[in-house]
Amino acid sequence: MRDRAILRCLFDLGLRRAEVLNLDLEDLDLEAGTVAVLGKGRNSKMKLTLPPETRKALEAWIGVRGVAPGALFCSMNRAKPGEGRLTAIGLYGMVRELGRRLGFKVWPHGLRHAAITEALDLTGGNVRAVQRFSRHRDVRVLERYDDNRRDLGGEVAKQVAASVPGA
Repeated sequence: MRDRAILRCLFDLGLRRAEVLNLDLEDLDLEAGTVAVLGKGRNSKMKLTLPPETRKALEAWIGVRGVAPGALFCSMNRAKPGEGRLTAIGLYGMVRELGRRLGFKVWPHGLRHAAITEALDLTGGNVRAVQRFSRHRDVRVLERYDDNRRDLGGEVAKQVAASVPGA
């Protein structure tokens, strides 16, 4: 349940690893369907709307975790299960292992990249909307995602090659 909720936060919300790790139960408002996230380089938390699938996964995790205040995602260390905040190394290892089981090489930030690329595809390349989703301060960062998504260089290369007479 915990891992599913984490994966939903990483992908559905495009959260960074540190954003997930720093979430506390108090940041989550399941009734309102929001989570308050402290973004990279920010001084205050931003409320994000939870998609229904993410909300459901978080509700299931809270059912297992309980409602005690503290870290939203606790460590599942075999020696002390449920004690302490999940660490960056623990999150990285969990994501890598789940990916390995499915035959993929996956890492937490790769899920964020995939989410942003998917958001660009689903919005028809609406960079402004995806900037809000990804919470990048500079829209130019998203241009890299968009270029990778569409292989603009490859498309231009085809046109240049086709323009050569007698080819």
